[in-house]
Amino acid sequence: MERTLIRDLKGRKDGEEVTAYGWLQESRKLKSVSFLILRDHTGILQVTLKPENIGNMDELATLNRESVLAVRGQLKLNAGARSGVEILATEVKILNRAESPLPLGVIDPVEADFDTRLNNRFIDTRKPDKNLIFRVESSLLWGIRKYIMSQGFVEVHTPKIVAAATEGGADLFRVQYFEKNAFLNQSPQLYKEMLMSGGLNRVFEVGPAFRAEEHNTVRHLNEFTSIDIEMSFADHNDAMSMLENAVRSGIREVIEVNGAELREKGKELQLPEVPFPRITYRECITYLASKGIEAKFGEDFSPDHLREIGKMFKDFYFITEWPSSVRAFYTMPKPGDEEVTNSYDLQYGEKEITSGAQRVHDPEMLEKRFRQKGLDPSAFEFYIRAFRYGMPPHAGWGLGLERLLMILLDLPNIREATLFPRDRTRIVP
Repeated sequence: MERTLIRDLKGRKDGEEVTAYGWLQESRKLKSVSFLILRDHTGILQVTLKPENIGNMDELATLNRESVLAVRGQLKLNAGARSGVEILATEVKILNRAESPLPLGVIDPVEADFDTRLNNRFIDTRKPDKNLIFRVESSLLWGIRKYIMSQGFVEVHTPKIVAAATEGGADLFRVQYFEKNAFLNQSPQLYKEMLMSGGLNRVFEVGPAFRAEEHNTVRHLNEFTSIDIEMSFADHNDAMSMLENAVRSGIREVIEVNGAELREKGKELQLPEVPFPRITYRECITYLASKGIEAKFGEDFSPDHLREIGKMFKDFYFITEWPSSVRAFYTMPKPGDEEVTNSYDLQYGEKEITSGAQRVHDPEMLEKRFRQKGLDPSAFEFYIRAFRYGMPPHAGWGLGLERLLMILLDLPNIREATLFPRDRTRIVP
């Protein structure tokens, strides 16, 4: 049977025969008529059942909530119905019976605890507000992807099983790779840089990244979706421009596709103006000092530091020129001031969204940076070789999709923005 989504029924003619599919949200039986409330991902629909039209009324009366149905019948305009229309059913097929009791309620007024929701994510995402989160995520990523593609980037796919740490740290998931030890990749950083030597000019990748950090906060995951770019013959300013415009494009797509639904939920997104404000790391220290707050040069800012800095800005802003001591080996020192680097963080209030930088493209400087960070360059020989035979200047960034979504929708926990979270304690479902 041809399917019509519930949201599209308003555009059909009164009396037209239509077919709708969905979950049984609730049912009500009166003396001479019964009503079903059918729900799909686009809305809810009242279905009217009369004994003279439906032969399996007794069977339908035994159905549990969340059973899956196909309903065929005449469309009736009804201002009193929740969706403005109803179906006078001529046929109701039971496609799948739901067991009872449900492990998680869908329309219950009291929210279940978070663990119960995540353990039953297949039902949790039937809730309209939770379902909307992931449709917004899809729009956000599509808007970002559209902008990046419009700027001449090539989509690539790099290995997720690697022999060396991307950032030289210990926060790696070790895996057994036949007779060798290997790791789940923290980032496509080394590979996307190698592709700059490979002449692809501009590349991007959307894929999983893994961090074996033992924190268990509302803002961190051990597996997340990373949107990465790298661009040749570019510096940090070029990469920042690409980042702010990509984020703006993603938000525009969300407003266009999901804006009406978000407004119904009380969330009004605003399209940010570009360019985003910029403030240097040193300027941040000076500002904090003016507020009587101590911050030591060469150290990361604390959440309290960032909370104070964020008060200066309406929404998105960049902190630039981070000290070399807190940046990875591949980050380009600032010419003439090598205490700091051509790097940046994109912030929203006190929340870091992503980091990026111009990269070191000179092989001798790169090996020097490895040693400064206490790393053995020979462990990264596969990477350094790409710099010895003609590596252009290049820059890029890596953006966490779930972190950005969490910030845009003001979600209390990044797991709300993740279908099946992987954190310090959760590996199923």
